[in-house]
Amino acid sequence: MSRITKVFKSGNSVAVRLPKALGVTEGTEMRVREEQGRYILEPVNAGKRKFNIAKVAGSARNLRYIRPEDRVFKERPLLWEKLLSGDDRSDPATEE
Repeated sequence: MSRITKVFKSGNSVAVRLPKALGVTEGTEMRVREEQGRYILEPVNAGKRKFNIAKVAGSARNLRYIRPEDRVFKERPLLWEKLLSGDDRSDPATEE
C-alpha cells in the first residue's frame, strides 16, 4: 500500500500523519531509521500475528486423511545422525 502524506510541525519537532487504513493504532511505539535517503517506520514490538481458524474452517472439504499404507518414506540417514556419528562425508562443504 502506498500513500502520500505531508510532514507537519508538532511542537519543536516535525511529524507525519499516517492514514487510518494502514492499521497503526494510537500510542504504537515506532522505530524510525534512514536508509539511503529513505525513512522507514516499523513497530518496535510487533506482536505475533494470530491466525483465525474460523475463517478457513470447512473450506477444504475435499481433503482426506492419508492412509497409513500411503505414509511410506524411503529410509535415509538423517543429518543429526551423521553429526552424532562424526560422519561428515556427505557434507557438500567437504566434497571435492
